[in-house]
Amino acid sequence: MAIITLLDGGMGQELVARSGDDPTPLWATRVMLDHPGMVRAIHADYFAAGASIATTNTYAIHHDRLERFDLDGQFENLHRTALTQAAEARAAHGKGLIAGSMGPLVGTYRPELTQPLDIATPKYAEIAALIGPHVDLILIETMASVLQAEGALKGAQAAGKPVWLSVSVNDHDGTVLRSDEPIAHLGRIIDEYRPAAVLVNCSVPEAMAAALFELAKFGLPFGAYANGFTHISGNFLEDAATVAALTHRHDLTPEKYTDFAMGWIGQGATIVGGCCEVGPAHIRHLHGALLAAGHQIA
Repeated sequence: MAIITLLDGGMGQELVARSGDDPTPLWATRVMLDHPGMVRAIHADYFAAGASIATTNTYAIHHDRLERFDLDGQFENLHRTALTQAAEARAAHGKGLIAGSMGPLVGTYRPELTQPLDIATPKYAEIAALIGPHVDLILIETMASVLQAEGALKGAQAAGKPVWLSVSVNDHDGTVLRSDEPIAHLGRIIDEYRPAAVLVNCSVPEAMAAALFELAKFGLPFGAYANGFTHISGNFLEDAATVAALTHRHDLTPEKYTDFAMGWIGQGATIVGGCCEVGPAHIRHLHGALLAAGHQIA
């Protein structure tokens, strides 16, 4: 039996669903502005469901996204708000870790928008330095190319905290990133920056087994947290797209998601959870299955 770190589930889609607001290009950041306290409530629900970690609602707080809406002046305040709500939820729960989320610059699933290191690294370093003192680890999420991952990894060093790198893979071939680069090509930057764990996220559950087979070769703790979308539509891969262009799949019940996750653990994964469209009910069911199988949840 293994010691498992149980991540939380998706934050952005859960916020959109609970708020009832129409999605905007600012996604979870917009909801946090319009509905104070909702982020804290979602963190609390994930902790109550058995999650070990609260992932901060900072994924999409980037200058380039805020500037489009004349909100860049709130860059630091938005990060502080997200950090505070995660900390308050943990304090109320009495235990748990906080992972500081850093998502892709410009847009998600868009490797063609990857910025060169001399531009990307200081942007990530600014965020890492801001959130580092308030989190237990940095969680780099949904990196779609090797260069995109490198910019985030290099910048994340400014936090002075352990860094977990998570990449997003092709939904039809989990051995390659969304850039079509083999996962194996991450080896150079993993050797150079030595993240504490490597993961795969925000791809369909069916792609994760192949991705984990590749991640295991790096010799680091590894894991997965999948999304609940049917696919990534072309309309979402446009400038200023909203999540309204993505379709929620209706077959991914908590039971079915748990079956996938238990399979990942069977492959040696020790970090599992959920991404977009995977909510507290999924995490609660997975928590119960882990305990029933004799695993210990860290």
